[in-house]
Amino acid sequence: MQLKDKIKKFPKKSGVYFFLDKKREILYVGRATSLRNRVSQYFRKDIDERIAEMVSLAKDIKYIETDNLLEAIILEAQNIKKFLPKYNVKDKDNRSFIYIVIDKKSDYPTIKIVRERELIKFPIKDFAVFGPYQSLYLIQNALKIIRRIFPYSTCKANNGKPCFDYQIGLCPGTCMGKITKKDYRKNITNIILFLSGEKKKLINKLSKENPESVKALRHIQDVSLLTNETDLNKKINRIEGYDISHFAGRETYGSMVVFENNEPNKNEYRLFKIKTAPSSDDERALLEMLERRMKHNEWQYPDLIMIDGGKPQVDFINKYFLKNNINIPIVGISKYDNNKLVFSNSLNKNQKILAENIKSTLLKVREEAHRFANRGRKMGMKNRK
Repeated sequence: MQLKDKIKKFPKKSGVYFFLDKKREILYVGRATSLRNRVSQYFRKDIDERIAEMVSLAKDIKYIETDNLLEAIILEAQNIKKFLPKYNVKDKDNRSFIYIVIDKKSDYPTIKIVRERELIKFPIKDFAVFGPYQSLYLIQNALKIIRRIFPYSTCKANNGKPCFDYQIGLCPGTCMGKITKKDYRKNITNIILFLSGEKKKLINKLSKENPESVKALRHIQDVSLLTNETDLNKKINRIEGYDISHFAGRETYGSMVVFENNEPNKNEYRLFKIKTAPSSDDERALLEMLERRMKHNEWQYPDLIMIDGGKPQVDFINKYFLKNNINIPIVGISKYDNNKLVFSNSLNKNQKILAENIKSTLLKVREEAHRFANRGRKMGMKNRK
């Protein structure tokens, strides 16, 4: 049976899938909201070269159903850690993976999200480590869901001041002395069991301790994960940020900064000396810069563009994109409106939600674009003859 035909019989349910080679070794592990729909996408013509190579080597595809996407994310991470599939891990030194670490020894254990390069700070004897996960945004939302079932704290214990999370029901009251160390540790133990994929064991435990939690666990609402899963399948990996800097309308420079997997890639930064745009016209300076940038087909195109500016700048650039059939989402940040995100009319609802979810990253991109533009202008004026 051809793989394409086999996929047609896959369920439209959440789960984890495995691509296997002729030796039955795992090439790739992935998760899905709908196994049938997700796996069928690997047989399109527009997939990237690395994944196309993987598909060409695949001789079989297996899957495991899960009750929800959250459990699929956990199961995916367990299998990546266990098998280290070649096409999940480009090389074993990949530093972009995400991990959850839980302090096992403190009176009120904390939960953190860290990058792989930071794991050296969290020895196994003192911390429970879960991962690798491939998306920061999914894990942030996953912990929000878990925390509503098993509250935990990020505040200082017994400080006498109610933290914000306590007021909205996410903190069990560590700050106010409302929970004992023993009961707090029960919540942490439950989270560890859940992240370990021990759902049956966890349900048996909770049936005796807290039946209400069993009900919540069996009816996890992971709408926020579904939204992110839909958009992250489109690969928001590369963000380009643009800013303009000038001195009293003269010596105008434009900056292009690049963030890949939530981190700046300074090797990809570019500086543009604005040559034709009118003095003090930031919109046309941005347009000149982006026109010149788009002529560089050898540079990888971004999945999202951030402009330091409001609605006028975003709409002005979007007109150029529409006219030239450039299909890249544009997001602006309006510093005059409390750093509100501004969207081009071409963005759909899910793209806007995703942009809001990564706002902290977009703010970093904006600050870096601003810094790099100012640096370029100052260097240009210093070297002027």
